[in-house]
This record gives sequence, structure tokens and C-alpha cells, in this order.
Amino acid sequence: MFGFFSSSDKKMRDHAASWLELAEKVLHYRRDVLPPNDLAELRAGSARLQGEIRQKAAAERLKLSIAAVEQTLQRTGGKLHPKSSLVENVEFFLVAAIVILGIRAYFLQPFKIPTNSMWPSYHGMTPEVFRDRAEEPGAGEQALRFVAFGASSRRLDAPVSGEILIPVGNVGGRAGVAHYQVVSGRKWFVIPTQLREYRLYVNDAPVSVEVPLDFDFDWALREAYFPGAGKLEDAIMPLIAAGKFEWREVVEDGRRVRMQFIRTGRTVAAGERLLSFDILTGDQLFVDRMSYHFVAPSVGSGFVFRTKNIPGIADTYGDQYYVKRLVGTPGDTLEILRPKSETPGNGSRSNIGTLLRNGEPIMGSAAFSRNNAQEGRYRGYQALGLLQSGRTVEVPEHAFFTLGDNSGNSSDSRYWGFVPEKDVIGRPLVIYYPFTRRWGPAR
Repeated sequence: MFGFFSSSDKKMRDHAASWLELAEKVLHYRRDVLPPNDLAELRAGSARLQGEIRQKAAAERLKLSIAAVEQTLQRTGGKLHPKSSLVENVEFFLVAAIVILGIRAYFLQPFKIPTNSMWPSYHGMTPEVFRDRAEEPGAGEQALRFVAFGASSRRLDAPVSGEILIPVGNVGGRAGVAHYQVVSGRKWFVIPTQLREYRLYVNDAPVSVEVPLDFDFDWALREAYFPGAGKLEDAIMPLIAAGKFEWREVVEDGRRVRMQFIRTGRTVAAGERLLSFDILTGDQLFVDRMSYHFVAPSVGSGFVFRTKNIPGIADTYGDQYYVKRLVGTPGDTLEILRPKSETPGNGSRSNIGTLLRNGEPIMGSAAFSRNNAQEGRYRGYQALGLLQSGRTVEVPEHAFFTLGDNSGNSSDSRYWGFVPEKDVIGRPLVIYYPFTRRWGPAR
């Protein structure tokens, strides 16, 4: 009726066609091993069924022929028929896997934001600090937070009474940040991985905590002990200048080492919470791998690329997927212009400026205007590396220039240069997890 619904005869012909296909498959694969009588019976049944399909026979007639072919296939089908439930399940999952891999390779690729270089537009792993036990979520709430936000808890108690001390040093070229060592661990209790182990001290007693390699533990320390500071080093360096630190010898990896400790000024009693926080998972999103095959990437969009041909990254970290914001396409000239009152020589140490593209404040994303205005949680663009103050960069052909929205905590094109055109993957399409205010279309 109106072509929307098939008649019972039409449905039975489709059903018969499926059985005919199976019978022909058995004939093709097993004719050399079938007894002559079975082979003749299968051929005759297949020919009869094929003829009735062509003649558009009635459903009842087709049903009888299908039953006869099925009975023959029960004896002759071997591993092709009847199939065990195990074989059917394996085939289903194999087909599903092929479809998923095809979609991932050519259309949509899942991607997890590992770090906070694009914060606050996209979040990597972030801490939520609880300053009082009463603020900590209970077991039921923690289970809900795990489902909704991928939250995992860290609770540290003081082994003795005394002042909380933070060991700091020069880590990865950054002075005044929390000291750590890389240790072996397990992800999901099974998969081998590497973790960062940090130690805080109450007087001389250490308290250890392990976190993922990409987690910004300095952020947790800043929120817990120095709220209001832009970075942990912003809080630590004045303390060092004021002499609120001390050197101590501690045992690390079986040997005694001399380390610098910052005095937090906070004392705790034995058994009291020393530090309490949850690690919230990074944004997980789908990347559109198709669009850039037809349209050129546009300035302002999120930009996902591989790092295998970028020497500054590949030499150390190998082939990875990165996400930044596209700020320069071939032929563009880029500059971070600092205010005249903050240029070198007037005593100011600020390196925050306005990002210019082809001589004008860059447009194309709300993140650009917010960073240029240092609005809200957007802290501005730092004139460093290839875009240090007074320097301009022209983007060559077949290349792109990227920056992180969190300019002060982003390894981007300022440091390792241009992204080759051939390594462009696509653009963030939608954040599908966690279920926060950012859930939905990617910005």
C-alpha cells in the first residue's frame, strides 16, 4: 500500500532469496566433499527455489520449498549451516569492529583532551579540592561523580602532627614547582602505565600520592594551600624571596638527596586531612575527520593534528594527537603585541600581549577576543618563543600555526613551529563526556 509496506508474498520472496544465497554458498564451498546424492538434492532444491522466486510464487509455495532446502542444508552445510551461537556472536562482533574502525578512520574519531593547554575552552584532567572533610562527597555521591565526571578521589592524612612542607625545585625547566618522580603503576588495575609520585611532608614524615602523568598536581596544591594565585610558582617564588623555605636531606630511591622545601604555614594534627581532591577526567570528544578533505581549515577553529613530523615533539614524545586552536594559515603574519607600558626596559616583567593576525587583532573565535581582553578565566597570550615580544612569524605554504587557549601553560607552535598540512586530522565536533556544562558542540 503506497509502497510503504511489503506484502506477505514479497517478504517471503526476500526470505527465500536469503536461503538461496546460503545454499549457493554451500554448493560453492563444499561441492567437492559432498556425497553425490546430497549434492544432487541440494542443486535440485536450489534450482526449484530460484525458479519460484523468479515466477513470484505465492508465500505458501515458497515456504514449502524453503523448508525442503533447509532440511538438506542441515545435512550438507558443515560449518556454514547450522551455525553455533558462538560463531554468530564472533561474526557479529567482527563486523561491528570493522564498521567502527571504518568510521574512526574516515569520519569520526574519539579523542580525549589530556592536558589543560586549551583550558578553559576544553578541559584536561582538573582537580576539585575539598578544604574540609564535610565538603567531601560520600560513597554514593562519589559513585555518581565517577559516572558523570570520571572523578577519582585522592585523600591524604597526616602521619604526625606538624607543619605541611612542599618539596619544590626546577622540574622540566620550570623553577618553583612541586617535585615528583616517575613510577610504574596500573591503569584500571590491569594495564601497565607510568605515574607521577609526589610527596608532601609533615615535619620529616613523607606522605605520597600517585597521579596520571598528564595531571597538573601543581593546580591542586595551589587551590589547597595558595588560593588566588595564578600559578603555583607565582605563590612559591615570593616565599623563596622572603626566606620562607628550608633545605633538607630526604631519602629518595634508596639514596639521600638534598631538597628545597616551601613552608606552607599550615599545621595539622596526626590523622587530620592533609590534602583532599578529586581528579575530574578530561573532555572526551568526537573529531570530524571528513570536512577538511573538502574545505580548508579556518582560523579560530579547534584543530587536531598528528605530531610525527614535528621534530620538537616527535623527538621526545613520538607520534601523538594534539588539539590546539588554529591561529595562522599559509601566508598569514602573526605577532603578540605587548602594551607600550610593558615593553622591556621600563622595569615590567609582564609578557602578556594582544595576538595580531596580519596586523589586526585576531578574529574567528570568542577565545581570541577573551584572551586579548584577559577576560574571566582567559589569561591572555604570552609573548614567548617564536612569538616573543618584537618578533613576527609568517606561516609558510602547506603549513599551519597553532596556539593553546591557556597560553601560559601550553606547548604549541611558539616552541616547536609549524604543523605540516599532511598531518592535519580534523576539527573537534562535539564533547560527549563528561556530562558538564561543556557537553555538546565543541567551541
